[in-house]
Amino acid sequence: MGHKKLKKFQAILGYRNVLQYPENMKGNWNTVFGNDKPVTLELACGKGEYSVGLGREYPNRNFLGVDIKGNRIYTGAKTALEEGRNNIAFLRTHISHITQYFNAGDIEEIWIIFPDPFLKKESNRLTHPRYLYLYQQILKPGARINLKTDSRELYEFTQEVVKEQGCTVHADLADIYGKGLATGPLAIQTFYEKMHLADGRTIYFISFSLPEDGVKLTGRFAKNATADSEDEAEQED
Repeated sequence: MGHKKLKKFQAILGYRNVLQYPENMKGNWNTVFGNDKPVTLELACGKGEYSVGLGREYPNRNFLGVDIKGNRIYTGAKTALEEGRNNIAFLRTHISHITQYFNAGDIEEIWIIFPDPFLKKESNRLTHPRYLYLYQQILKPGARINLKTDSRELYEFTQEVVKEQGCTVHADLADIYGKGLATGPLAIQTFYEKMHLADGRTIYFISFSLPEDGVKLTGRFAKNATADSEDEAEQED
């Protein structure tokens, strides 16, 4: 591990807004945020730029960035502390373990921003039903899951999943910038998004809620649905 990474790992040990593989957190997130307001998750948050952006946009809501890479979490955590934003925190863990940290209905919303599309292993995609099955155990009924990506493959895969599962679609935008729809939280840009836009890539967005009768691991999605997600690859952002 490089010297810079070591310094970042050492730094977050003392950050009050970073929790690394914590125990006994179910029902206790008020001790982190100082209030009982619902929590919004950013999954595979990387440097936490979107979590920080959402926290700035909505100061009366709580936001929690989740990622396995502690050296990346450092950036967002440091920014949130410097800005005194107590509504932003970070959780270091595998996303496949997310149900260990929340009770049913604890999570108000989920954002997934430019994740690895896993072009060769779709069961690792964060909108695969095996992940949706986990999310439904912690989300409020009707809560939204939002995906923002430059990967047409991941976008179309998610459309297919949403249709197959009978999800409710709130927004489905094939080119948010080309259509002038990058407003509000969609206007938040990470380092990677700025690079993608400079490279002329199209940015896709889809927002949906899970079906009332639950996610079903059936059909083509049943295959590898319980795959060992400890092999979750490094997310791009």
